[in-house]
Amino acid sequence: MEKHQDTFEKNTVREPSKKYIQRKRYMQKRLIKTFFILFVMTGIGITAAVLVPKGDKDSVTGQGETLETGVKPVDKEEVSKDMKSEEVTAQGKDQNQENPDDVRAAVIEQADLLAAGYDYDGAMETVKSYEGYERDSELTAKITDYENRKASCVPVDIDKVTHVFYHSLVVDPELCFANQDTDPQAVGNNQWMTTIEEFNKITQIMYDEGYVLVDLHDMVNETTDENGNVHFEKAEIMLPPDKKAFVLSIDDLSYYHSYDGYGYASKMVLDEDGKPKCEYIQRDGTTVVGDYDVIPLMDKFIEEHPDASYRGARGSIALTGYNGILGYRTDISYQTVPADMNADKLKWLEEHPDFNLETERAEAKKVADAIKAEGWRFASHTWGHLKVGEASMERLRADTEKWKENVEPLVGSTDTIIFAHGQDLAEWTTGYTPDNEKYNYLKEQGFHYFCNVDSQQYAVQITDTYFRQGRRNLDGYRIYYNSIGEMDSLSDLFHASEVIDPKRPPVPRLN
Repeated sequence: MEKHQDTFEKNTVREPSKKYIQRKRYMQKRLIKTFFILFVMTGIGITAAVLVPKGDKDSVTGQGETLETGVKPVDKEEVSKDMKSEEVTAQGKDQNQENPDDVRAAVIEQADLLAAGYDYDGAMETVKSYEGYERDSELTAKITDYENRKASCVPVDIDKVTHVFYHSLVVDPELCFANQDTDPQAVGNNQWMTTIEEFNKITQIMYDEGYVLVDLHDMVNETTDENGNVHFEKAEIMLPPDKKAFVLSIDDLSYYHSYDGYGYASKMVLDEDGKPKCEYIQRDGTTVVGDYDVIPLMDKFIEEHPDASYRGARGSIALTGYNGILGYRTDISYQTVPADMNADKLKWLEEHPDFNLETERAEAKKVADAIKAEGWRFASHTWGHLKVGEASMERLRADTEKWKENVEPLVGSTDTIIFAHGQDLAEWTTGYTPDNEKYNYLKEQGFHYFCNVDSQQYAVQITDTYFRQGRRNLDGYRIYYNSIGEMDSLSDLFHASEVIDPKRPPVPRLN
């Protein structure tokens, strides 16, 4: 269980930034459906044109002209010999009759989706990819609309972008919060965790108030000089004047053994469509799959409200490694079973005699890849949930090596570290100085984005060599004490009294 404490803490050779590449890939992902439909429909029409005798071709075109296209016709041998030429001709007629309208509709759909996500340039490029758009009054009106919407946008004040975070969500509050007087784990659950009902209300209210999710990396332009050194400067995010940007992260998405039996999801899995979902073990022992945590819930919300996300942005997922990741027991310790192994891990191994480390890692990687495909990013939360401010350099090195060996191969490399326990490498006003040994080491390991925990509304620090941002925990402690009027740290986002779960008992004060 994570416990947080508030902290208050050039020359460059211009190359394509990671953010530029990400946006390019995002646009390609959005456009691929349109081009696939165009390719398939065109291919079917060409197949008919190749296979149908000239007389039948004349009947298809109505002018005695052959069908024209830039795509190479398919070989006749690839078509089933049992298909009659009359059937091919009829299919060719149907597809060619539907092709223009279907492709045009797909272009409009994709363009509108891009514009909903504030990518107006991408939307205009999509419309312009349709041949003859200049002569189509509806398409030219679309371009004009996108141009006007783009012109109405204003730059976001990067210094006033708030960053909120959650832990794994509580599925069953009655189970999770029971026995507050006798169970320390239940007390921690109540203090640090948010329920699904609270999360859904917060997400809807923030959307209604104009909050738009942006990627952490959208806030800066990143370049790399000839020596491989990374440099940062503030980026420009353009949004409509009634919109506000925010960043999202999730801590500890490992489904620790300590969560077992307390009403949390048990792991991330993929549904029949390959989409990230959660496995949840109900009180009667049966297992169900659904939207039981932040990732699938936010994915679903953005699918229904594409204007809730800036160019498909999602959040950052901060992972430890000592209990594995995403509910899979991927750490090497489950195989080596060291003498000081935790009792929870030993118990789990006893209950899973068929455990195979490579199988667990393969399954975890498959799920992680699918999560990244939706736009989420992974970050280090240190392997052992380390208090970096108190840890020695020796321990920080050992911990980082374990993360690199056990987590990074499954989720890919990351340039972001989200500190556990809210600790940091230096005071906020001091910043990271060149003589900061821990900072220098983490920079050498490829970390350039650093996040702590901070109760302030905004906490953004951008220098030439690093990006730093404070995060606000939307947890049971903050929600409860804001709801009863003893705190006022969330009112810019929502009114806590409107979102607090009625099943949440009074939250004990922090020690």
